[in-house]
Amino acid sequence: MTTLILGCGDIGTTLGKRLQEAGHRVIGVRRNAAALAATGLEAVSLDLGDPARLVDLPNAEVLVYVVSADHFDEAAYRAAYPDGLKAVLSEFAGRERPPRRVFFVSSTSVYPQQEGEWVDETSPTAPSGFSGQLMREAEQALIDHPLPGTVVRFSGIYGPGRDRLIRQVGEGRIAPSSPAMHTNRIHRDDCAGVLAHLIDLALAEKPLHDLYLANDCEPAPLHEVMSWLATQLKVEATETIQSPLRRRASKRCDNTRLLESGYAFHYPSYREGYAQVLKVGGFLPQRA
Repeated sequence: MTTLILGCGDIGTTLGKRLQEAGHRVIGVRRNAAALAATGLEAVSLDLGDPARLVDLPNAEVLVYVVSADHFDEAAYRAAYPDGLKAVLSEFAGRERPPRRVFFVSSTSVYPQQEGEWVDETSPTAPSGFSGQLMREAEQALIDHPLPGTVVRFSGIYGPGRDRLIRQVGEGRIAPSSPAMHTNRIHRDDCAGVLAHLIDLALAEKPLHDLYLANDCEPAPLHEVMSWLATQLKVEATETIQSPLRRRASKRCDNTRLLESGYAFHYPSYREGYAQVLKVGGFLPQRA
């Protein structure tokens, strides 16, 4: 069983190791495959932005498209998401052995809601910014394609090495309590876990939806999350900062569909997840 991970960065590597342990042959693809040397995964160096090179990609039963844009600008997002995904789909659809399932890692940035509303897979998506618009275009390209595909919308990803919020709190900076800005999170390890779970369902020929929202079980106000972190770090807030969510919107993501598929979160809320990040990152104050 071969799984091809296109854009094999942090999430892709974590997923790849998990699948490899389960007996998959895993091939990670990225522009500089030398970065995968220490992971134990098979690696292919290839620029996915060059359609002429896609013919060099090996066949696989499962494709996972988890590419990141090079820059936060419209051209980079168009190249990475709708254009890149459409080119990959075109290449693999024409093969004698097409993949059994294609997974596209998307984002909750496609939701425009900003007043604390609950959203799920049936909620309206009308993103105002180019990033959400292009992500949504890529999603629809997979959903409409003849190859069987599933879109997975991740909320805010955190985990080891993704610790900006912890460092802000450690400096005594905290978001205001009012107005409440609801945040949504998923630990990096649960990102890999969700994808592995859905891949298992696909290979077992279990029914899959074409879209899943992947978020932990407890959306929470940013002030609450940062206050909890301050308690763990034993620091007092000395500065109220402007919420970084103002430009991203405040909403609450409902993961019911994912839970009904049988997935069990390793880190069901920010408390369990950030406790792990604090521990492995060496952030906790040393006991005397």
